Amino acid sequence: MVSSFGDFLARAAGDPILALTALLVLAVVLVNGWTDAPNAIATAVATGVLPFRRAAVLAAVCNLLGVAGMTAYNATVAETLYTIADFGGDGRAALSALCAALCAIVAWAALAWRFGIPTSESHALVAGVTGAALAMPGGWANVQGAAWGRVLLGLGLSVTLGYWAGGFCHRLLVRLRPGAGLLRRGQVAGAAAMAFLHGAQDGQKFLGVFLLGCALTDGGRAEGVFSIPGWLMLLCAGVMALGTGIGGRRIINTVGRDMVSLSPGEGFAADLGGAACLLFCTLAGLPVSTTHAKTAAILGVGAASGGPVNRGVAGGIALTWLLTFPGCGALGFLLARLFHP
Repeated sequence: MVSSFGDFLARAAGDPILALTALLVLAVVLVNGWTDAPNAIATAVATGVLPFRRAAVLAAVCNLLGVAGMTAYNATVAETLYTIADFGGDGRAALSALCAALCAIVAWAALAWRFGIPTSESHALVAGVTGAALAMPGGWANVQGAAWGRVLLGLGLSVTLGYWAGGFCHRLLVRLRPGAGLLRRGQVAGAAAMAFLHGAQDGQKFLGVFLLGCALTDGGRAEGVFSIPGWLMLLCAGVMALGTGIGGRRIINTVGRDMVSLSPGEGFAADLGGAACLLFCTLAGLPVSTTHAKTAAILGVGAASGGPVNRGVAGGIALTWLLTFPGCGALGFLLARLFHP
């Protein structure tokens, strides 16, 4: 593993493939901040509690704290992505396959962003890496079933638990009837919690893939050794924050305004429900999608409040979710075959 930033730069300067892999991972992190991280602050911005720029700064700080805090406590999510697929014994061919997977993820996410649809980079990452691994010698034997099992369990929980928690929190707030000022402050706290847990989840996933690329340049993964350096946490959190500042508005409009029109109280309930879902899954070491948890929580609030839900927008989001695994997986497979040396 790379212990210091200086050590990594020295290695990347002498190894163009490692440098390209690192740049592609950071490109995926940027796109995640562009298309996924805005979900954490969508309701606070959509209800007018926070202006976009202030919300983006809040998301950046809390993403960093989430990456650092949760990785120190439990790095299982990062390790799941680190071990989800095997690219074979040829280090250079494996790196080419990983680069193909990362290109597929960037292309998929950029296409979804073009239409303002909040896609899940978590599942695009899993699908792209798996598709590239299938293109390598060994085929299905390269896919780690245990890691995929955790991904699928997290997928089911993020949607069902997020939807239920959003509706439950809305009903609870209706019964408690907090004042308008408390609701607005609660939304700020809820947005901070969502951003913290987004960093705890998605930040870890990209750390795992970054370290996988470094390990492949050394000839393969070191069994039983998994540690994440602090400089890498800072780098990934910073790039993610940059992406949120560049392109987050379009996703915020889709999630926070177009799908369901939310009041401050309903936005607070969605933040509480989404954060509760993410916290449970992260503590359990399950890789889940912030997009799925937050969107499901918003839909749960919309159903509980009886407010109008734009079924066309919700249907478009659901269709993108369903297509992510086969679509991004197929793209990763095809690019890996094209990149194969």
